[in-house]
Amino acid sequence: MLCIATYFLVYEGFLKAEGIKFESATVYVAPVPVLDKIAYDKKLIEAANYGTTTPRTASSTPNLWPVKTVYPNIGAILPFKRIVAYYGNFYSTGMGVLGQYPPQEMLRRLGEDVKKWQLADPGTPVMPALDYIAVTAQGSSGPTGKYLLRMPPDQIARAIDLASQVNGIVILDIQVGQSNLQTEVPLLRSFLKMSQVHLAIDPEFSMKTGARPGTVIGTFDAEDVNYVTNFLANLVKENNLPPKILIVHRFTQAMVTHYKKITPLPEVEIVMDMDGWGTPARKINSYIEYIQKEPVQFTGMKLFYKNDLWAPSSGMMMPSDILKLKPRPLFIQYQ
Repeated sequence: MLCIATYFLVYEGFLKAEGIKFESATVYVAPVPVLDKIAYDKKLIEAANYGTTTPRTASSTPNLWPVKTVYPNIGAILPFKRIVAYYGNFYSTGMGVLGQYPPQEMLRRLGEDVKKWQLADPGTPVMPALDYIAVTAQGSSGPTGKYLLRMPPDQIARAIDLASQVNGIVILDIQVGQSNLQTEVPLLRSFLKMSQVHLAIDPEFSMKTGARPGTVIGTFDAEDVNYVTNFLANLVKENNLPPKILIVHRFTQAMVTHYKKITPLPEVEIVMDMDGWGTPARKINSYIEYIQKEPVQFTGMKLFYKNDLWAPSSGMMMPSDILKLKPRPLFIQYQ
């Protein structure tokens, strides 16, 4: 395909050959936007949170962060912004704040948490998000026989509409039960083609052994994660979209296997999200063991309004506590 400038040169030659007078003019071609790699690297170093000292952590994991991996395409949200998400399902009051409160009350509360994070880290703008469980694992086999329930399109559209009211993004969360990602992810293609819709996958409810969800903790392998990143990358390229975000939940060693083989792509930013509940000390230890020590690209932390308060916990972690972690999570999820 000819660029604009080349096209005009060819056209000018044609007119002259036909004896037609051509008034030449300067043609300006707008430069193609590119990622500001200097700003990107600066934010990664800032998120690594080592200060001016040599990168060291309490768990003796030197120089793991920032992760040396591919640069994302232009339009990437991370690491330029921190995402603060509310998690849940509109049909359930027990699965998270999305279903616990009326929509406008939920959005008001989300706005308050967004402000808290903006005050805690003024240098990193906050992007609000709704993390909607679009495929929920079930205790019974159900109509599919796969121990899951797929949400109807109107419920997903509702999440997208609510997020738009706060200029936020939507993350569609998948709990595959006894199904698999190769089956469930393509069913969400029409929504994932939207620039504001991203994806999360939950190994806890991936029942590869055939167990019933909730009886054992499930698992994903790097091969599963890479399938999803490639699927999303193709959507990005086919539809000229900014990079997608992929959230991978994790709170045990076995939930994600062969992490070194997980491959970030320019079209997909990967967040390993520590979503276990408990005391601050327990959450910090899990973060160090399963997120910090096994780096992929970006990190997240999940906070539970109820479970994190159960005895012997002294209370939920505050933004000031989380910002002390190495690296600082750029995805914060409230359930």
